[in-house]
Amino acid sequence: MKTSQIPFRTLRDSPSEAIISSHQLMMRADLIRKLGNGLYTYMPFGLRAYRKLEKIIKEEIEASGAMEFKPTVIVPGDIWKESGRWETMGPQMLKAQNRQQQDMVVSPTAEEAYTAIMRQGLTSYKQLPINCYQINTKYRDEIRPRYGVMRGREFNMMDGYTLNADDESLDQSYQAYAKAYLRIFKRLGLDVITVKADTGAMGGSGSEEFMVESEIGDDTLILCKCGYAANVEKASCAKDIPVDIDGNPVKATEKSYEPISTPNVGTIDDLEKYLKCSKHQLLKTLIYKATNVCLDLSEVDCCKNLKTVTEGNIKFYPEVFVAVCIRGDLDINEAKLAGFLKASEVELATAEEDTKITGAPVGFAGPINLSNVPVIADNSVLDMHDFLVGANKADTHFVHVEYGRDFSAWKTADLRTAKAGDICPVCGKPFYTTKGNELGHIFKLGKKYTESMNVTYLDKNGKSAVPTMGCYGIGVDRVLASIIEAFHDDRGIIWPMSTAPYQVAIVPIKYSGAMKEAADKIYDELLKASVEVLLDDRDERPGVKFNDMDLIGFPVRITVGDKNLPNVEIKMRSSEQAELVPLENAAAKASEIVKTEFNKLNS
Repeated sequence: MKTSQIPFRTLRDSPSEAIISSHQLMMRADLIRKLGNGLYTYMPFGLRAYRKLEKIIKEEIEASGAMEFKPTVIVPGDIWKESGRWETMGPQMLKAQNRQQQDMVVSPTAEEAYTAIMRQGLTSYKQLPINCYQINTKYRDEIRPRYGVMRGREFNMMDGYTLNADDESLDQSYQAYAKAYLRIFKRLGLDVITVKADTGAMGGSGSEEFMVESEIGDDTLILCKCGYAANVEKASCAKDIPVDIDGNPVKATEKSYEPISTPNVGTIDDLEKYLKCSKHQLLKTLIYKATNVCLDLSEVDCCKNLKTVTEGNIKFYPEVFVAVCIRGDLDINEAKLAGFLKASEVELATAEEDTKITGAPVGFAGPINLSNVPVIADNSVLDMHDFLVGANKADTHFVHVEYGRDFSAWKTADLRTAKAGDICPVCGKPFYTTKGNELGHIFKLGKKYTESMNVTYLDKNGKSAVPTMGCYGIGVDRVLASIIEAFHDDRGIIWPMSTAPYQVAIVPIKYSGAMKEAADKIYDELLKASVEVLLDDRDERPGVKFNDMDLIGFPVRITVGDKNLPNVEIKMRSSEQAELVPLENAAAKASEIVKTEFNKLNS
């Protein structure tokens, strides 16, 4: 291909909205153009890189045993009502109605579509597992789309899904996808970290994320030198013993709890100073509002009259308030809380809602005699002794409180946010943290969708059974942007050979006379050798050509200049050094470089 055949224009400066390197460089190199907020069009160079990435994903996923299928992007709302996610998915799901007033959805994800499609032909255990994947368009109405294609409203995902007869079969499918993911990222030149992750709105029994370290990452990774790795939303740490201000373990007390005056002292920090004690001796109680709660609360006295909604086979509570207790020096992990409640969202109650429930200003809530909302305690509370809690009365706290004697929680769970310095539950060493970007995610969904959507088959004994399910996703656009985040310098992109729009760029100083003949000769020889080559035949100054080639990031550049002929200059984008090579050897030399770089990625 020649540059004169490609509609592109490069930018000297980054658009003002582009903050991160990948967004800046993709816009400047004309890989993408903005059509609307969170909506980007792939231009020819960008689309070539995207298609190469897509091809690698397909090759490795199919090698693992999956077959491609293609559901529609617009799907009936009825299948989302069956699964129970019509309301619980939240406002990020774009809904519409057709001319028959039928509810429709612009797919944010495809669990419902896959389940509805595959149940149509499923009759026998002999058909399982069913393993299909798609690479398709998704839409999520992000409140604040940012970072270009890293977090756009419309995006492209690889979604793989399996229907399995049992947990053993599901684990085999899960591990096959995990291995395929590692091969994919190896071929892209990306070093990934596999971490335990929260299942979120997807549901299910477990999941893992494939992350790359990144300064602009949305996720905080909790890591240990022993190999433990988890997203902060999922990470758990070893329990630690509460200590007093002198560092001694806090002991149980036989004293009865009693009120003390704490005027205008409503925060943990203020209480620590006011009482001259350790935060380990303080318990904080926070009131949360949870939306679309699927956890069964029917046995909780204060919840017996709560409104419920049923969609398909799923019953949920549109709104539930809960009191959450945790040791004073710790923070509640809202993702863990939402997961525990099986809620689509949790948020702190407003000051008005808090006061209505506790009868006290914010900061004075406590679990003793709090009977109008369920009380949930983090596991850290179980090890606390002789501690202080809010008295549900302004300017008042209770001291000498003991868990189990003075109050008990309705449920206890791991709701603590792990952080750097906490102790690893595997080896006992301290955690450290880093920022990361999620590139892929695999889930063991279990029977969340197959049960709610009435998927059955006849097992080996001729009895009706419900299959279990797995889900496996890769954000294709996000991976492409992450490659650029990982491989660039102040001049532009440095593409790995596997995803470069073209492998070799030929740049004649002037496309005429002997330089044109030499450039054409190398070009023809590289095409015959099946090397992807771009010939810059523009009538531009050499500096413009060099800057554009570096900005777009072609791995190998061959410069043809009259001063060097009959030699030409070969330079790798990742190197500062160029090499003079006889014209007759140039194509062979470039071909060998391309082959060597591919071998490194595929080894």
